[in-house]
Amino acid sequence: MKGLHIIADLYGCRNREMLASSAMLREACVAACKSVGLTVLGDHFYQFQGLDATQAGGATGAVVFAESHLAIHTWPERDGATLDVYVCNVTCDNSGKAEQLYAMLVASLAPDDVMAERIWRGRDLPVRKKRLAAVK
Repeated sequence: MKGLHIIADLYGCRNREMLASSAMLREACVAACKSVGLTVLGDHFYQFQGLDATQAGGATGAVVFAESHLAIHTWPERDGATLDVYVCNVTCDNSGKAEQLYAMLVASLAPDDVMAERIWRGRDLPVRKKRLAAVK
């Protein structure tokens, strides 16, 4: 269960079309997960309505993969987004995949400024093996 968790706030995103489209956001997120070699199990994205007729609504979404998850939330009225990438694995170090996924999504949204934290999660614990029942 060791893994890298990247939490980021993106400001001044220049890809305003993606900020306001759950369909575009989903396509970019799922494609990026697959591109870096993660095993996508499912996703859910939702499109919000704008506060009034003058502005587009934001989008929110999550991709669940065998190695953990990605969550993203957008605010087109503020040109911003938040991003949460957590990639773990019991048998290998997937931190490189976490960094690649994060970099691809940041590049897609094209922010002017990013505030990010990296958290290393988990410990090296022995894997408990199941005992097989004795065969008679």
